[in-house]
Amino acid sequence: MSVKKVWRNYRFSILLLIAIFSGMIAGLLLQDRTASILKPFGTVFMNMLFTIVVPLVFFTISSSIASMSSRKRLGSIFGYMLLIFGITSLISCVFMILGVLIVNPVGDTSIVLVDGVKESVDLGTSIVDMFTVSEFHDLLNKSHMFPLIIFSILFGLSVNLVGEKAAPLKKLLDISSEVFMKFISLIMYYAPIGLFAYFACLTNEYGPSLIGSYAKSMIFYIVMTVLYFGLFYPLYIYLVKGKKGVKSTFKKLFVPTVTALGTCSSLASLPANLETAEKIGIEKDVREVTLPIGATMHMEGSSMASVLKIAFLFAIFGKSFASVDSILIAVLISVLSGVVMSGVPGGALIGELLIVTLYDFPLAAFPIIATIGWLIDSPATALNVVGDIPSAMMVSKLVQKKEQQEI
Repeated sequence: MSVKKVWRNYRFSILLLIAIFSGMIAGLLLQDRTASILKPFGTVFMNMLFTIVVPLVFFTISSSIASMSSRKRLGSIFGYMLLIFGITSLISCVFMILGVLIVNPVGDTSIVLVDGVKESVDLGTSIVDMFTVSEFHDLLNKSHMFPLIIFSILFGLSVNLVGEKAAPLKKLLDISSEVFMKFISLIMYYAPIGLFAYFACLTNEYGPSLIGSYAKSMIFYIVMTVLYFGLFYPLYIYLVKGKKGVKSTFKKLFVPTVTALGTCSSLASLPANLETAEKIGIEKDVREVTLPIGATMHMEGSSMASVLKIAFLFAIFGKSFASVDSILIAVLISVLSGVVMSGVPGGALIGELLIVTLYDFPLAAFPIIATIGWLIDSPATALNVVGDIPSAMMVSKLVQKKEQQEI
């Protein structure tokens, strides 16, 4: 791939990474007093993101649900597709959880931010607060992200059920969603400055160990994605085509893999995925339903990334991730990130805020895990894209089996 193509596909990620690492270097070189001058520039960026996240969540999710063309059109294909998407996302999540429990992907870095961190997460006593709030205005607080997501889904579904009478409201939700996504893009023009300032202050205070933690986490994620790719995708294919079909099918996965790594976009890789699915022999209706939806609603790479982000925060804040409550919440967030929020514009942003709020980390932890997302974007996209092919194969087999039973 030429330098020009690399720049076109990755230019924003490259600028953000340059800003982050430049900020880290500046933090190591600057004196404490000089670095503190930069802090307000980082705080401005964080405040802008936190301000927009509530309306962004509401309008994007409710718009997506309200605009569903038909609730029954997909039938058994849609049902099996969601089942397979959920199971594979859960498997990828559990695989990554086992990885972070066995290997410490962060190291010994430990930081404490002024907001403070709760010592433990009690799943039993916090379940009500996780899903609901007692007053409507509490939904407008970014600390109540999950209740807001549930409210947005139910609101969008209600609009959808009303039908044609709600057409003007559907249009308003859709337009509002586009407006806030454009708003996000405007804010992100400031991101290189804000992230430079934020990480300059963070590194100045906590030293080079933070840089090492990012490097270790990135290497760990790449290793885990390669292992998942090589272990589970052959298994999924074997369940459909048997031992002989694994080798022939795996050869055909090269094109979508390279395309995903090169474009860093699930949607941009969709044509390659559809062509590959046709060569493999997946039925037309199955591949043309499963793969486009999978490009926005099936993200095994994102599911694994969510676990890594959670483990990263637990490690640098000196908390133990190895508790049942913490792991169960990680599974919930991971599956949501891999199946539900991946299909929503700004889903990564929502998922990262959800991690911070459900675990009661300080809000200043948000850009820390957002950086991990940018660092592992390429391998995560490859896993997201290629995983749709074995999933479509399994959906096809289940649909065929059901039809044979009905004859």
